[in-house]
Amino acid sequence: MAQRSFKAETQQLLDLVINSIYTHREIFLREVVSNASDAIDKLKFKALTEPEIMKEDESLEIKLDIDKESKTLTIEDNGIGMTFDEVVENIGTIAKSGSKEFLKKLKSTKEGDAINELIGQFGVGFYSVFMVAKKVSLKTKSPYSDEGVLWESTGDGKYSIEKIEKENRGTQITLYFKDDVLKEEDYLDQYKISELVKKYSDFISYPIKMNFYTEKPEEKDDKGNVTKEKEIEVEEKTLNSMKPLWLRNKSEIKEEEYEDFYKQSFHAWDKPIDVIHAKAEGKIEYTMLLFIPEKAPYDFYSVNYERGLKLYSKQIFIMDKNKDLLPEYLGFVKGLVDSPDFSLNISREILQHSSQLTLVAKNIEKKILQSLKYMLENSREKYEKFWSEFGRAIIAGINVDFGANSDKIKDL
Repeated sequence: MAQRSFKAETQQLLDLVINSIYTHREIFLREVVSNASDAIDKLKFKALTEPEIMKEDESLEIKLDIDKESKTLTIEDNGIGMTFDEVVENIGTIAKSGSKEFLKKLKSTKEGDAINELIGQFGVGFYSVFMVAKKVSLKTKSPYSDEGVLWESTGDGKYSIEKIEKENRGTQITLYFKDDVLKEEDYLDQYKISELVKKYSDFISYPIKMNFYTEKPEEKDDKGNVTKEKEIEVEEKTLNSMKPLWLRNKSEIKEEEYEDFYKQSFHAWDKPIDVIHAKAEGKIEYTMLLFIPEKAPYDFYSVNYERGLKLYSKQIFIMDKNKDLLPEYLGFVKGLVDSPDFSLNISREILQHSSQLTLVAKNIEKKILQSLKYMLENSREKYEKFWSEFGRAIIAGINVDFGANSDKIKDL
């Protein structure tokens, strides 16, 4: 197996990824699953003009597998895979990305303009695995190669690579967890992994599957004789929903579906007093799904309360509470924004402040004020309940906002 060294800039950035850029180690799973989804996207696009690279009626999916004995988690996809040279180019050099090169070739075509929002950057996010893994093993095979590739590294500046036999197209990544990481977070627990998939990758477009193991106790007769030995029952489950509620047509969504989503996503016990579900198109495309709570959180008027909206980019979870999308006086609003146009930084975790973000924030504020005015004029009793919970916040908004919205706030 050939030993190679990372390019200098790759090692420097790898050190940053492990030690500085990411604030939550658990997002390693989001990054690897996102890369797997990107690989399947690429395969589907290539298959439009090269149908032979896919089997007819092939099921495209992502699979997770936990091995407690070896302390590993394996993430496998049946996407486009990589050749030997592509692995060296994409993984060995962080400054270059297979997806970036892929996009460059597509930019001159109409198809490229239509498809580029599907393609993420493979390379940077991949290195987040070294925050939790002492060793990473990657096996991959491209439909354009008869051989597979095995790439391994401990994140110490070097990696090994060799050609291997691999039957199926796609990529398989195995993470060997650090012992100290497992002491803090049990990433070998099937329910923990399921929870992280639900949190970060619930709306990935392809099924994310994992085997769940349940131990069935032995059975005995009245005399204490064992009639059935202890056994392990295995059940494959799909961990993600794949159908974002906010991307569905409003007319198809029932009130109780909004309510269930609100309670599940925001750990709420009350019902939303109002739901704002809208899609904007123009300079920037985005969808907002906002909820006005029925009751104020117990700490809402304290300095400890954290406001903000969940942020998604192309259905991938980016940030839990983005304060820049909500003015302080509307901090009681819960919800999310999803846009393919948000400009993200290297880690995908912190949204860069931009004119796009400012525009979205202004439109969100405007939409909330319009909904409150409608409630005031058409559902007076409901509005009075709202006012009893959040009136102080609206009054505070009058003292803070001296701009275009000051009169609208006073009207409320």
